[in-house]
Amino acid sequence: MNARNKEPRLVRIYVDGREILAREGENLLKALKEAGFDIPSLCYYDKVSPSGSCRLCLVKIDGRPDPIPACTLTVEEGMRITAFDDELEEIRRIILDLILSELGCNCLTCDKNGYCLLQDLAYRYGLDEEHRLFTPQFRGLPKDTSSPILIYDPNKCIRCERCIKACEEIQGKGILSFAYSGQNIIVVAGLSSWRESLCDGCGECIQACPVGALLEKPSIRKGRIWEVRKVPTTCPYCGIGCQIEVWVKDNKIIKVLGRDVPPNYGSLCIKGRFGYEHVNSPERLTKPLLRKEGKLVPVDWDEALNFVARKLKEIVNKYGPDSVFIMGSSKATNEANYILQKFARVAIGTNNVDNSARLCHAPTVAGLKRALGAGAMTNSIEELEKTDCILIFGSNTTENHPVIGAIIRRAKRKGTKLIVVDPLRTELAEMADIWLRIKPGTDIALINGMINYIITKGLEDINFIKRRCKNFKELKECVAKYDLDKVEKITGVTKEKIAKAATIYAKAKNACIIYCMGITQHVFGTKNVLAIANLALVTGHIGREGNGIYPLRGHNNVQGACDLGVLPDSLPGYVSLGDESSVKRFEEAWNTKIPRKPGLTLTEAIKAAIDGKVKAMYIMGSNILLTHPNVKLVEKALRKLELLVVQDIFLTETARYAHVVLPAACWAEVDGTYTSTERRVLRVRKAIDPPGEAKPDWWIVCEIAKRMGRSIGEYSSAEEIWEEIRSLVPIYSGITYKRISNIGLQWPCPSEKHPGTKFLYAKRFNTPDGRAVFHPVEYEPLPEQADDKYPYLLIIGRSLFHFHTAHMTRRSKPLGEYIDLPYVEINPKDMEKLGISDGDKVRIVSRRGSIKVYACKSERTPPGILFTTFHFSEAPANKMTEYVLDPISKIPELKVVACRIEKE
Repeated sequence: MNARNKEPRLVRIYVDGREILAREGENLLKALKEAGFDIPSLCYYDKVSPSGSCRLCLVKIDGRPDPIPACTLTVEEGMRITAFDDELEEIRRIILDLILSELGCNCLTCDKNGYCLLQDLAYRYGLDEEHRLFTPQFRGLPKDTSSPILIYDPNKCIRCERCIKACEEIQGKGILSFAYSGQNIIVVAGLSSWRESLCDGCGECIQACPVGALLEKPSIRKGRIWEVRKVPTTCPYCGIGCQIEVWVKDNKIIKVLGRDVPPNYGSLCIKGRFGYEHVNSPERLTKPLLRKEGKLVPVDWDEALNFVARKLKEIVNKYGPDSVFIMGSSKATNEANYILQKFARVAIGTNNVDNSARLCHAPTVAGLKRALGAGAMTNSIEELEKTDCILIFGSNTTENHPVIGAIIRRAKRKGTKLIVVDPLRTELAEMADIWLRIKPGTDIALINGMINYIITKGLEDINFIKRRCKNFKELKECVAKYDLDKVEKITGVTKEKIAKAATIYAKAKNACIIYCMGITQHVFGTKNVLAIANLALVTGHIGREGNGIYPLRGHNNVQGACDLGVLPDSLPGYVSLGDESSVKRFEEAWNTKIPRKPGLTLTEAIKAAIDGKVKAMYIMGSNILLTHPNVKLVEKALRKLELLVVQDIFLTETARYAHVVLPAACWAEVDGTYTSTERRVLRVRKAIDPPGEAKPDWWIVCEIAKRMGRSIGEYSSAEEIWEEIRSLVPIYSGITYKRISNIGLQWPCPSEKHPGTKFLYAKRFNTPDGRAVFHPVEYEPLPEQADDKYPYLLIIGRSLFHFHTAHMTRRSKPLGEYIDLPYVEINPKDMEKLGISDGDKVRIVSRRGSIKVYACKSERTPPGILFTTFHFSEAPANKMTEYVLDPISKIPELKVVACRIEKE
């Protein structure tokens, strides 16, 4: 690792006559607190640099004439410190009294009551009204209530600077600052109100605030601290696996905080912190629904389950097991997904099982497995802050994975070189050392050009290549065709920039590559991933801490769904159907015969349903009508089915086509585990009871199997299912609920004494001979190009404020206050050419369909390129996308489509 990560040495210091060991150069207050000295402080926050503003942590240092705030000092060998004596305690009491006198607040009506550091210290020092020296004064400053997520009350602000530093140093945004002077000093966001600022609602400042100056709007008046039950669990949104603490009162979630453990260390994005109101939504499914006379009507569980079991048996008996397709959920737990794929293979007898990775990271599974041996992130999230170079392809990280985005911003401020490859002017592109603004879909040409330049200049890691890789000769011959002049013409990026980026990445001692769906959601997605693997391997930036390849998974458990065999060609643990000995191990455990023929992917199953080959679909927690390309084809497929069962928490667009809808418990209502994008297995805990008659996913599936006469096991808890999983899946074998009760473990973890694996491939790759494989790949153009009739290329992605098909986020009021209408970002030059104004309603038209959205003037998109999201059901972007597949991973072209804009 780089010099920034050198471990400090332990030295002896003496505190109140006691000798302790502390890390040299460490913050003194932190060292004293860790040693058990409960020195009071308000402004100190161990995640940010000290300000010394509250003065409560004054200590005496031998050789210094006056007391000094401990938070402003660092540990030095031999220090002799007085932490507590009568004089220091009296000074602290007076300072605290002064702080209280400036606030004039009433703890009885403050929503922070019971969770306030100032109140705790006032109690500790006995500062009730009878024992105060200073008269309280109310400043009478106006509150800022403009933000959708918080209220700022300057009258309760102690000017500790924690919120300002949290915004600057943790989030890397620097939106907050002090304004005015004297008694009128307040915290401001930007130059105007909080609402008009660049604040994106992450809530880091609220979590940092030690008093009642910053309060979460959604939780105000919802409950006192002593009325609340706190439940640690895992965020249900993206694949980072942020650890959260859910506050519950009266069987409702009233607040969410970030937990100070890996991978997020307390930080959350706006969705993770405020996107929980869907759990308590009155629109939740509460009873099974069965279609009768064309309408979905409520029925009891027995009727619904018996109907599903009977119909599935009839279809299997009439058409065979491969006439059924099972869709797992990248949002459901590992336990639920394991049970579902077991149901497919045991109760139905088919490998026709898939999950939403097919529409996002199937190329990662296929590509990285071919190159390295496993389709997963190679390293850990926290290493990003310690590396020397970060190279990002096709990832708007600050919006799609905001907590990782904040880590990258921090790394950049500490000196890490940042290179961004993206057609859009993303936030990270703007702050990058080099931004390569490529034409959409030209990543392979760019990467091949970079590799060719690296080899030509002798910057490849030839020792690593010789020792640990194969097929280098073939790669070298392939990339030799990609000189920088040619690559510049294809990508639109100057050869000077390409050369500079290649040099920085290759020469870095440690370097990481991050990529996301800008790489994978293409018909050449697998080739894109293989190209990235080639680049990492040729420079030796893999198999070491602070290096590696980081595919950022979109869903909370898309990694786990793949790990647990919700794939048509793999059993749990990525056991190939051709691996006879391993398949027999599952057959013995499950007491069944497993078919060896790989099943259909989701994208293939849609076509098979249209062709009449798939007669039934069972869809758990997936809204394929909005996420699959060419919505018209999906509608046609669903209408042709003899049986469509949808198991979900809301009546989604897909569920409206179902013959049976089964109400599932959501993430806050079940126990289990998720596996995050960094291979970290994390606990999910039941915080509240599900609404009405909603049930855990695994319970529903087991009941159907039982009623089919094909029981897949008798389980009384999710933990029992987990024990079965780890008995069959070696990479999970050492992970128990007890071991991950506080902090998750990263697979592979083969035994209960194993610490988990922080990074992969330290000694060998997971291939038969232990060597990584170079895969030469050639550039191919996008399947659709702009032309006279469709002169624009539309990029489809996500917004910070919504998630996937938005059934969770659009039911959380704070998120909707930021964005709640479908939109398209258009470059100002294109708007002028089209005669369109900001806010106009426009129609985006492709060769397959059109949607109506609102025009948004944006410098993020270059002329000729548009951007929209697929979040909004009233404007489903996938009406316009093309049903054309990657030949290897079967992912469709979801990222780019040719279109035109028409003013409504």
